[in-house]
Amino acid sequence: MTVAAARALRAECPLPPRCSPHAEATQEWLAGWVRRFDLPLDDDELSRLDAGRIAWYAGRLYPDASAADLRTVAALWTWFFLLDDACDGPHGASGADVAALRDGVLHVLRHGPGARTPGFRGPLRRMLADAWQAPRARMPPPWQQRFADAVAHHLAGDRTEAENKTRGHVPAVTEYVALRRATSAAYVSYTMIEFVTGHALPDPVYHHPALRALAATGNDLLSWFNDLVSLEKDRVTSGGHNLVLAIAREQRLPDEQAVEAAVARWRTAMGRFMELRATIPSFGPELDRAVAAHVEGVARSVRGTIDWSMESARYSASRS
Repeated sequence: MTVAAARALRAECPLPPRCSPHAEATQEWLAGWVRRFDLPLDDDELSRLDAGRIAWYAGRLYPDASAADLRTVAALWTWFFLLDDACDGPHGASGADVAALRDGVLHVLRHGPGARTPGFRGPLRRMLADAWQAPRARMPPPWQQRFADAVAHHLAGDRTEAENKTRGHVPAVTEYVALRRATSAAYVSYTMIEFVTGHALPDPVYHHPALRALAATGNDLLSWFNDLVSLEKDRVTSGGHNLVLAIAREQRLPDEQAVEAAVARWRTAMGRFMELRATIPSFGPELDRAVAAHVEGVARSVRGTIDWSMESARYSASRS
């Protein structure tokens, strides 16, 4: 049911697919990079991580990235997925665990890979320190702060979800939509557009209402599509944190009708996204090229997540 719905939405998506020519080589490099950090994963778990095709995800989100930059982004996204695995699941991290992890992560991001973080050690810390070197060396401090703020927002969402699971709280639709914008990490991915293009937007432009509306709508699109694809997995692990599950519970709908409602909501959001994209204002000749690259990057995040969610083994169990 959800597979057919996801395929239909993918087929009608007005955003064309693209992928980096460096994706395959980056995936091969990534497998070796991951194994440098002595993760507590057996061979089967490492194989499943490889089958997640995270470098291909990075390649779809940032198709114009250089080979070196794609490796950096793929490494960061691999770290994010491992972080997500550590926080997720019915017996995942507690809210306090996520809060402590957040503090350690932000200390590394704000003070550098060499900063001492007594509460944040082990492979995940070493992976982040390694992957963060190139962005920290190359990007200006305001961009680094923006990236750290986006990570903080994401981990705050993870903490709220963990606390909801602990106390058995299932969010209603409006509450869930706001929370999902944090747990998706889409806002983190948007900051990497600037890293890949080399154009860091000034804060007044980055936070302009037109760009923020586009960013939020793009976030909803990629998040809700992923919720369709991961529905069966989320039934077991999410504690109700899935758009379809939230709709079904709030509106007292059977699964099939809840999926239809989620699909209708997605289609409405896509129409709004295309309208917002077409009406981004001019910020002047010195900034419009960078703004256009950012807007295109948000669109790539939407379409890239759609394609990768359908092809990655990370969600294959939910498509059985």
